[in-house]
Amino acid sequence: MEAVAKLNNNPTSPRKMRLLADLIRGLDVEKALNILKFHPKHPSVPLEKLLISAIANWKVKNEGARVEDANLIVKTVFVDGGRTLKRMRPAPQGRGYRIRKRSNHVTIVVDGKAQ
Repeated sequence: MEAVAKLNNNPTSPRKMRLLADLIRGLDVEKALNILKFHPKHPSVPLEKLLISAIANWKVKNEGARVEDANLIVKTVFVDGGRTLKRMRPAPQGRGYRIRKRSNHVTIVVDGKAQ
């Protein structure tokens, strides 16, 4: 039985988060956690916490089952754009440049391998 975890309005651009999501998609949970733990990009920390949350959600759904025996994999990871904060930066000759501070929504689905 699969379990889902969601992270909303994470203040990182979706493009940067998708680079990490592509690394862990389809991997074993233990391997994905190790990749995120030692990855230098800053969005790896909230993504690692989200994966741990998805594993905990799986434990709650499957009472009495062990994570080690289930061979959990990261079934699906997708990153959608969240809200965008619009700011103005002063520019030459009285103009203003628009700054868009992007955020994202991440959803992770973990499931046991089909045996």
